Amino acid sequence: MTAYYQLCDYTDMSTPPLATGEVPPLLVPRNEAEVLGTGPDTVAMLADVSSTGGFLSATRTTLGEGQDGAPPHYHRTSAETFFVLGGVLQVLVGDEIVTAREGDLLFVPPGTVHAFGAAPGSGADLLIVFTPGVERFGYFRLLDQLRTGAAGPETVLGAQERYDNHFVDSTTWRNARQSGR
Repeated sequence: MTAYYQLCDYTDMSTPPLATGEVPPLLVPRNEAEVLGTGPDTVAMLADVSSTGGFLSATRTTLGEGQDGAPPHYHRTSAETFFVLGGVLQVLVGDEIVTAREGDLLFVPPGTVHAFGAAPGSGADLLIVFTPGVERFGYFRLLDQLRTGAAGPETVLGAQERYDNHFVDSTTWRNARQSGR
């Protein structure tokens, strides 16, 4: 590390100004994130495309023991990355079921069918990041309306293009979740 610092010429170090239209850094304090749902199943909305210039969107999702997260779906333009903060996550990736544990990271490229839920007998605490960003806050608010009965399934299905969230059927996922494996 010392050699690195010796190579740097600190006399010419400066902080570049933000370019016109460049997005400034973003800090979202834990107590200022909008949270949807009721414990133990919640979504804390951390960053959306409007606050990141489209670079990413991020949520912290908690799931109670064995609870489903998202049904099988894919995204045409965004990759979805899961970082397991705690618990155990069961994930459909393509036609395979994988298990991710605390400290594990799972990257799902665009166009890959996936679904997730807390593994049977465990809860899960996740950081989920979409790159490039896709509007997620509106989508999660819509799902919350579905949960409370203020919107029907047809409303969510009608918004698939807008939120780049395209639902599909998966016998593999359905069988895995029904068998509790």
